[in-house]
Amino acid sequence: MPDPTPSPLRVAVVGAWHVHAGDYARRTLEHPHAELVAVWDDDPERGAALAGDTGAPFTQDLAGLLARSDVDAVTITTETVAHREVIGQAIAAGKHVFTEKLLAPTVAEADEILTAARAAGRQVVVSLPRLYHGYATAVTEVVDGGTLGRLTYARVRLSHDGATAGWLPERFFDPATAIGGALTDLGCHPVYLVQRILGSTPQTVSATYRSLTGRDVDDHAVVTVGYADGAIGVIEAGFVSANPFTIEVFGTEGSLTYSDATGELLLSDAKGRSWHAAPVPADAPDAYDRWLTAIATETEDTDNLERAVELTRLVVAANEAARTGTAVDYA
Repeated sequence: MPDPTPSPLRVAVVGAWHVHAGDYARRTLEHPHAELVAVWDDDPERGAALAGDTGAPFTQDLAGLLARSDVDAVTITTETVAHREVIGQAIAAGKHVFTEKLLAPTVAEADEILTAARAAGRQVVVSLPRLYHGYATAVTEVVDGGTLGRLTYARVRLSHDGATAGWLPERFFDPATAIGGALTDLGCHPVYLVQRILGSTPQTVSATYRSLTGRDVDDHAVVTVGYADGAIGVIEAGFVSANPFTIEVFGTEGSLTYSDATGELLLSDAKGRSWHAAPVPADAPDAYDRWLTAIATETEDTDNLERAVELTRLVVAANEAARTGTAVDYA
């Protein structure tokens, strides 16, 4: 990756609500072209704890923080429901934005954010980390190469035991701030991977949400998407069991599987009788690096943002399908 800035990008953390707030703060601390200058959160205890962990000063004054000339950019890890307002304030203050998914609770709000960023010449990148992992590159190359034939089915599962083991903060189960449960948070990763494999725009979205722990949002979920060409995608996410991350893709001429239990990408023939390992390249530059590059080159990361908007669209459709018990027209 080229040197993205002539001097370190001065970054502030805006929000300690999300569990990845500390991860992005550490990414800033460890990056040779970034510097962490401050932490803000609307909960002083939570914000001060993150500030203590990172060594950055804590402030309770968001407007004052965004007005500072020594803050070039912010990482946004507030509750999802606050994204439009907080990201909008940051852009209006002239700050570049790296944000946790979802970009916004609705497609209209996501579009509003990006329109404002483009008008202001500010760069926004959304954390969609698994798009840039080596296995995602390998799967895409196999699919695009056509060796699987006509694609018929793709399934991606990601889960952890945060709800049953008790380590996921209770605020993640508050529908008023989190917007949803397992699908809306962890399920974003299987969503954008299925969209990458089968296409961003299915025809229909169906969903089954359940709460094993009795909370007010889903703690595990399955979403099924149907495509105009006949392909089916299955998206699985959960907070109630720690299973290996899994990708399966089937076609008329072959199949593909990947699991982080083994780290192997396996390909088979049409009959599924002969399997062999395929190479998995190193990870590509991650979303944070892509953000710094976008800032340095004054070039929008269009692929990231288009996928972030379609991710939002599909999650909104899945939540509606689960709420109504019907298949939702994606358009």
